[in-house]
Amino acid sequence: MNTSFIDERRITEVLQEARPPRDMRLRDILERAETLSGLGLADTADLLMVAGDDRLQIMEAAGRIKRKVYGDRVVVFAPLYLNNECVNNCLYCGFRQDNEEAVRRHLNPQEAVDEARALAAMGHRRLLLVCGEHPRLSSAACIAETMQAIYAGADIRRLHVNAAPFSVDDFRTLQEAGIGVFQIFQETYHRKSYSAMHPSGRKADYNWRVTAMDRAMAAGIGDVGMGVLFGLYDHKFEVLALLQHIAHLRGTFGAGAHTVSVPRLRPAAGAALQQAPYPVDDEQFKLVVAVLRLALPHAGIVLTTREAPAMRDELLSAGVSQISAGSSTSPGGYLEKNREIAAVDQFKVHDSRSLKEVLKAICNKGCIPSFCTACYHKERTGAGFYQIAGNRELDELCLSNALLTFKEYLQAENGKLKEQGERIIRKALNDINDEHRREQVKNRLAGIEQGERAILF
Repeated sequence: MNTSFIDERRITEVLQEARPPRDMRLRDILERAETLSGLGLADTADLLMVAGDDRLQIMEAAGRIKRKVYGDRVVVFAPLYLNNECVNNCLYCGFRQDNEEAVRRHLNPQEAVDEARALAAMGHRRLLLVCGEHPRLSSAACIAETMQAIYAGADIRRLHVNAAPFSVDDFRTLQEAGIGVFQIFQETYHRKSYSAMHPSGRKADYNWRVTAMDRAMAAGIGDVGMGVLFGLYDHKFEVLALLQHIAHLRGTFGAGAHTVSVPRLRPAAGAALQQAPYPVDDEQFKLVVAVLRLALPHAGIVLTTREAPAMRDELLSAGVSQISAGSSTSPGGYLEKNREIAAVDQFKVHDSRSLKEVLKAICNKGCIPSFCTACYHKERTGAGFYQIAGNRELDELCLSNALLTFKEYLQAENGKLKEQGERIIRKALNDINDEHRREQVKNRLAGIEQGERAILF
């Protein structure tokens, strides 16, 4: 498949010409971004050059854009690692094949169900299944079997998948099993750096990986999750390449990235690379997140537990709309975390707060935690999602479903979080402009108090 949509020469030219915009030029870019039409490569490159106090203007604009599209809700999820078996040798990863100290673990379907039940008992309703790249243990058929077992055996309403690239037929297997988002990161779009970081294994094939989204969407998977591992190459280059990739998908399939993740390189036990060759400091990282929100107003921006609690809390105000919580990055990590010999983690978690603690932090930021999976049940995916988002219809849908799913979570809570959550729900009801919708939400909230579950708009 043609991979010319990643045009390194064009990216290099744009970055060479980029200059930090000041005063009127900065205001002009921000005003255009707030129309929710996105930004091109040149404007994005210019914003990535900004330093000092002007960065604050960008972060504030990102917060406003996020609220225009999604309101104040923040989606919460957890990863469930199915195995750490891998045939690749990614230098930065604890799962790499040559990590001789790694304790390997593969969950069978029943063990995965048990882990999912533990996460459901915490309150989670959407999970991201994560697999090492192993041709047999992480095949599409094996993942689909596990997905079906979890849907049948645990109160989980949507499963997303982070796995190796598949063929179109294999992606159809995942689609038929009820996948939500298929997530895969290019890690770095810079070909020379990609080759250096992936010296052997199936993942060494840049072209097969960069075209994975085309095959997934051709198979009928409407929502794909993208990202890079910041620190492997120049972050400005990576952002522009990511925009090129998303533009290619939108032009081909009518939908780009449903989610964009922003992981920074973290140390991992047994990894050959412990320090980022192109480190991204905290101020640069915050700017990257905010600029991505301006450039991609309708994408869900995902922040994982790779980041410290303070950073995660701060970025809720700068465009982040989805975060993981209470996460483990090893197979069996929820039920077997106290095993004498634990399976190796993919990376060291930086935010070890429980789900409950993260929900409190979200509430303290004036946001509304959401466990919503409504778009998948209502078939608001792919190009259809982008049409709804473009018509600015998502805000009240997201708010309504956030209130219902948070209310459901609070039914098992008591104490300060329950009191705080109930206050937030009462206040947020007033933000629903449509009187009929507001009454519908009130009635459904009352139904949840009477024991109803899985209510959605």
